Amino acid sequence: MLLTLVFSMVLAKPPIGTNFPIFYATGMVPFLFYMAISGKVAQSILYSKALLAYPAVTFMDALLARMIMNGITQMLVAYIVFAALLFFQDTRTDPQAGGIALSLLMAFSFGVAVGAVNCFLTEAFSWWPQVWAILNRPLFLISCVFFMYDDIPAPFSDYLWFNPLVHVVGQRRKAFYPSYAGDYVSPLYVLGVSLFVYALGLALLIRYHRDLQNS
Repeated sequence: MLLTLVFSMVLAKPPIGTNFPIFYATGMVPFLFYMAISGKVAQSILYSKALLAYPAVTFMDALLARMIMNGITQMLVAYIVFAALLFFQDTRTDPQAGGIALSLLMAFSFGVAVGAVNCFLTEAFSWWPQVWAILNRPLFLISCVFFMYDDIPAPFSDYLWFNPLVHVVGQRRKAFYPSYAGDYVSPLYVLGVSLFVYALGLALLIRYHRDLQNS
């Protein structure tokens, strides 16, 4: 709310639509959705080490518990934020449930995939969380939270297209602004990358989780 207030004073007219808070929320909420899911899944084993001592509990139980709990939490957060904006603000948007659900699925899938890989790396290398935090800092700026992908000139837009979060944010804005084409958005690309990264993280955890747990 504080950031929305500050940036509303600087950017009175958003790049699309007439209401800055809803424009900002359509970028910020899916971005934070991804950040929360990936961060919590990455710490699944670390937080559940006491439970993993029981033979009946596996690392997959810890991963699934984090995915489900934080997925539901973030969906409720998103619902409250957008419901409040639509109720108290004249947003002049037309939210489409199908498009919103697709953007949630994209953000959830990519967050889980990155979290699974980071779950292994966090357990394998104690310094990885600090390195990842540094690498993640510019992600906010290159995920089209404050600006539109369509306004970026070539060839930078071509490079930025490979960031899955650009598609997640674009899909959310397509769902709220029916007049916005967002032709660059590719759910299949995001889901494909997510599936590949998740499979990689899962393979590493299956191979090394016992060694990491006992180290």
